[in-house]
Amino acid sequence: MSMQTIVLVEDDEILAEVLATELSDAGFKVFRASDGEAGLALAKTKNPDLVLLDLILPKKHGFEVLEELKGSPDTHHIAIIVLTLLGEDDDIKKGLSLGADDYIVKSSHAVAEIVEMVKSFLLKKNATPILKKSK
Repeated sequence: MSMQTIVLVEDDEILAEVLATELSDAGFKVFRASDGEAGLALAKTKNPDLVLLDLILPKKHGFEVLEELKGSPDTHHIAIIVLTLLGEDDDIKKGLSLGADDYIVKSSHAVAEIVEMVKSFLLKKNATPILKKSK
């Protein structure tokens, strides 16, 4: 099985470094972007299994990145987990309504927990369904 790829869009340099290291150690190939535009470009070129997307980003807001990725036929299949400090119900509803597969509020979880959440999400995403025999 090839290594699963994650595009991490996070402008907090320290958190991005820690998350990228932890995810790499967990067996993922991680590409980092520190602003929305770079994140969007990386998602388009790397076609990752998952985008971990912060919302409060320089150059292009995370909601815009989410909308563009989910609105494009080339990238709408990419799983996106919003990873942000914005924990208001309205933000969560908006993120999910724009197509995010999950929404994690950074301040509520340790890095190790976030990595575990990502791992279990990708495991579920890639679980092979048991095919029913056709008649």
